[in-house]
Amino acid sequence: MEASVLLLLALLVGFLLFMVRGHPKPRGHLPPGPRPLPLLGNLLQMDRRGLLNSFIQLREKYGDVFTVHLGLRPVVMLCGAEVIREALVDHAEAFSGRGTVAVFDPTMQGYGVIFSNGDRWKTLRRFSLATMKDFGMGKRSVEERIQEEARYLVEELRKSQGAPLDPAYLFQCITANIICSIVFGERFDYKDRQFLHLLDVIYQTFSLISSLSSQVFELYSGFLKYFPGTHRQIYKNLQEILDYIGHSVEKHQETLDPNNPRDFIDTYLIRMEKEKSNQHTEFHHQNLMISVLSLFLAGTETTSTTLRFGFLLLLKYPHVAEKVQKEIDQVIGSHRPPTLDDRTKMPYTEAVIREIQRFADIVPTGVPHKVTKDTLFRGYLLPKNTEVYPILSAALHDPRYFEQADAFNPDRFLDTSGALKKIEAFMPFSTGKRICLGEGIARNELFLFFITILQNFSVSSPLAPKDIDLRPKESGLTNVAPTYKICFLVR
Repeated sequence: MEASVLLLLALLVGFLLFMVRGHPKPRGHLPPGPRPLPLLGNLLQMDRRGLLNSFIQLREKYGDVFTVHLGLRPVVMLCGAEVIREALVDHAEAFSGRGTVAVFDPTMQGYGVIFSNGDRWKTLRRFSLATMKDFGMGKRSVEERIQEEARYLVEELRKSQGAPLDPAYLFQCITANIICSIVFGERFDYKDRQFLHLLDVIYQTFSLISSLSSQVFELYSGFLKYFPGTHRQIYKNLQEILDYIGHSVEKHQETLDPNNPRDFIDTYLIRMEKEKSNQHTEFHHQNLMISVLSLFLAGTETTSTTLRFGFLLLLKYPHVAEKVQKEIDQVIGSHRPPTLDDRTKMPYTEAVIREIQRFADIVPTGVPHKVTKDTLFRGYLLPKNTEVYPILSAALHDPRYFEQADAFNPDRFLDTSGALKKIEAFMPFSTGKRICLGEGIARNELFLFFITILQNFSVSSPLAPKDIDLRPKESGLTNVAPTYKICFLVR
């Protein structure tokens, strides 16, 4: 259904609700922002290109901290590196709540490691970090898993014989297989039909989540949920993935050896058994299902999207790929696989990867937070449960840290001596207590996959560099990489 039709339905039902219930007024003293209208909130100030463009424009008028009414609810926007760090790091506990993403909420319902709050979130995060570390540092480290997957990828790319191909599904396969090996205890062949179908469902889901229709739904989900729309397809897709996870959990239960856990699911099931007499335990089936779903989604799509944007940028700027390959040849050569120890000796390559992450801006509006208590912040009183959007795009494009921020320039991450330098505004994984729990794995994947591909292949495009379009296919909660063809030519 078109966004305009959804909006008309929203206004009609919203008017009826308004007449019955009135318009609740927020307590506290919120930051300034455009004056909301009854029912509409700040809809009339919203840019047709989406919420992010709207927020960036409003920042120019109201500064780094302002309030926007998304439908009937006020949401505080944090723009720029300094204000985001001040909130999420200096006031970490107060801003550690998780806000809702409307299209996810019917499925997640406050369960799982990413969308939970309070003690549930703290318990599940501690468990998840420890378990992922154990299976990343145990019999087979994450580094070994990524190196093995990179070998499979190289074999697959050689089969293409330099013909143009869409790299999307292969990049999904390799990133999904890393999280699958940790969570499910297995990797999948690139021709596995069920695996490929699940990856397609994940890709389509993220495209729908970032569509304009889903952004409209975010404003008026309370009553739009009763009407047809993209939110229903998203729910259906997530239920399909949950069905697969449910079957996997059943298989794990049938073959579980409490003395020899194979993966995340096994470890969770063992903990469930230990705490079965505790009626207040967070280790129950619902949290397991939603935690695995969250890890599977986040561990697959964000890193694969970064790789898609990354190689598109190399096609647009071939001189960057040449410099990376020169560094690879000097540090690694062609006869051994890259290792994580190589990272410190390859500052230009690491600068390129960071600039890809900054430029791609995968989660531009950040995942919503909320304050866990009445919070005084920069002279404003944010009442408990006020939603907060840390606009990561505003940090990654902050002109105080990134000159000509709209340009792709890896050299910005190098000092005058060519050494890698730290930039405080670089926060692609967010920051603070809610920082992405898979950050370490994702950074390792990006480095080892990126290097292994360029060690073995040169890349070219059927299009001239000047004709390559870098604009996202969709831009909402995530930036979805455009579709393109690339040739992998054996070096």
